[in-house]
Amino acid sequence: MIETDVCVIGAGSGGLSVAAGAVQMGARVVLIEGHKMGGDCLNYGCVPSKALLAAGRAGMSYPQAQAHVQAAIEQIAPHDSQDRFEALGCTVIRGWARFVAPDRVAVEDQIIKSRRFVIATGARAVVPPIPGLDPARVLTNETVFTAERPDHLVILGGGPIGVEMALAHRRLGCRVTLVDAGPILAKEDPEAADIVLARLRSLGVDIIANAAVEAVEHRDGVTLRLAGQIVRGSHLLVAAGRRASVDRLDLPAGGVACNAAGVAVDSGLRSVSNRRVYAIGDAAGGLQFTHVAGYQAGVILRSMLFGLRARAASHHIPRVTYCEPELAQIGLTEAEARRTYGSALTVVRQEFAGNDRAIAQATTDGFAKLMIHKGRPVGVTIVGPNAGELIATWALVMANGHKLSTITAMVLPYPTLSEINKRLVGAYFSPKLFDSPLVKRVVGLVQRWVP
Repeated sequence: MIETDVCVIGAGSGGLSVAAGAVQMGARVVLIEGHKMGGDCLNYGCVPSKALLAAGRAGMSYPQAQAHVQAAIEQIAPHDSQDRFEALGCTVIRGWARFVAPDRVAVEDQIIKSRRFVIATGARAVVPPIPGLDPARVLTNETVFTAERPDHLVILGGGPIGVEMALAHRRLGCRVTLVDAGPILAKEDPEAADIVLARLRSLGVDIIANAAVEAVEHRDGVTLRLAGQIVRGSHLLVAAGRRASVDRLDLPAGGVACNAAGVAVDSGLRSVSNRRVYAIGDAAGGLQFTHVAGYQAGVILRSMLFGLRARAASHHIPRVTYCEPELAQIGLTEAEARRTYGSALTVVRQEFAGNDRAIAQATTDGFAKLMIHKGRPVGVTIVGPNAGELIATWALVMANGHKLSTITAMVLPYPTLSEINKRLVGAYFSPKLFDSPLVKRVVGLVQRWVP
């Protein structure tokens, strides 16, 4: 039996952050991983998908694109490797963990007893129960990056993964059809999503929205039967959502309650039924983003190592769909903000067509939109060039509760895309200055009486 202070189950983004932080601050740490170090983000998610998108923009052939994807993974892998974490002082065990008691887990015949457990096992792709759909004959995010080149890729699911893979494969010369039972990018601002969809259509992606798949046939490729429509392709990629990977853990044996989303946790990401156990990232059933798992790692480290009360928030979490143009969001969309604040909400907007850098580089499609309540930002939508980078300004402001004056005080180099953020705030303050009778009166008095 190994006895330890912290046992981390899952060596993805969140688990690695917890393990590195805990061991470097003096805790004894056991890190367990049943599959690949680095988890989904490195091997099947963020890294390969962005590498494939970059390969498409660069005009690579499909074999070159796949080689680029693998090279990107291999270059990053040492940072997430077993060797690195053992060098930090962690005990790394490769195998599938399962609870055998509330205070211990087993990996085959090895028992680990721990004061604290962190479940960071991520999520896996959901294959919906559609008649005729064979999970063994479809692509998911775990297989698409090493598959043969599709002649005609049909993508089931119009969320960020589906949209990104549609763009990447179309750029790489594949025919692409994107299908969803509801709207494409349904969680995003509809105006912003429309700009993305218009670009996809202009590139030749066929988009079928609000059309449920009634049946699938795997014969001479794949056939999807929709109401009144048939879609045929060579390959089917399922990107219809993800489910927390907790089924191997035997959570009942550990006294760990779960629900349909994952491990049932409180606001501090601690199990509601076993106080030794925390869950972070996809396993905790919340927002499924790598950066969320990393943020949550910091939250639970404060609790586990220092006994401090810590709560995980979500109002300041940004998200990005790496399409063309990029679509970034933080906080509430306009529709969500109007439902929450009603007439007390102010919305200001700036077009990239009015940004000098965007004009100079001919990337003027898109806009930035700022939602404000009582002088504070409650949401920002950016669709346009480098939106994923531009949203960082608002991540800083909203995470720290800064006022909008923080942005007006910035002096930005010219010309930059970042000026659109400052112009947003200017659009909010300008009427208060230029249309104010009081301001005009004060200025008039100063000009008359102050030497």
